[in-house]
Amino acid sequence: MKNIFSPKGVLITALVALSMLSSCVNTKRLKYFQDLPQSAQASDVDIAAYSDTFIQPDDILAININTVDPTATNSINSRNGGFANAGTPQSGMITPVSGYLVDKMGFVDVPVLGKIKLGGLTTLKARETIAIEAVKSFKNPVVDVRFLNFKITVIGEVNRPASYVVPNEQVSLLDAIGYAGDLTVYGQRENVLLIRKDAAGKNITVKLDLTKKATLNSPYFYLKQNDVIYVEPNKTKVLNNDNNLIKYITAGATIFTAIVLGIRYL
Repeated sequence: MKNIFSPKGVLITALVALSMLSSCVNTKRLKYFQDLPQSAQASDVDIAAYSDTFIQPDDILAININTVDPTATNSINSRNGGFANAGTPQSGMITPVSGYLVDKMGFVDVPVLGKIKLGGLTTLKARETIAIEAVKSFKNPVVDVRFLNFKITVIGEVNRPASYVVPNEQVSLLDAIGYAGDLTVYGQRENVLLIRKDAAGKNITVKLDLTKKATLNSPYFYLKQNDVIYVEPNKTKVLNNDNNLIKYITAGATIFTAIVLGIRYL
């Protein structure tokens, strides 16, 4: 018993206590999809089916029409300025500088072709709709339609919180997390919040558990335009932010010192 209260014993005990208090992050909780088989052999995993995104008012589209005469459609294709920089979605700084704006009634005004109703259509149906009008003015037109403002926002306990405009519309939850540089060690992997505005304009929220393989088959695994992902901080982060850990260590050290001094003078 005396060895415990020796100067060396006090130091060792304090260091062990400090280590136990500071190691609050359980490494097991950092793993994704913990219930997947740990074997190196391939295994079947159900992945959610992707559903197409529908064009809505205020969307910005790239509309390209190619023909045997590359100059014939310059007035149409020149409106597609693409993105503001040559970076990647990971930078979080990509924004469309031009394109075709879908008006409040769902129409797009295309040079030569006039106003075309694209609201409520997928990009595939939009290509078909534009092609029907394009054959009236061009020979053998090939039409391509893409979103220029497919935006997702990732905030909270991630390494690069930001809004990301991506050049494709098939974006999964894992893609978004990758763009944001992954969750920090303080992010709650069991409780990721997805906020989405549905077709009726109503905001809906869904909690997703990244430690479970069931998330891969969730109808919310693939994201929609303007989705927001919020990663909540875990208890360790809250504890550190409140300085409670320092308070506990200080209080514990004070009590421990008082006990040692009391025994010393007994």
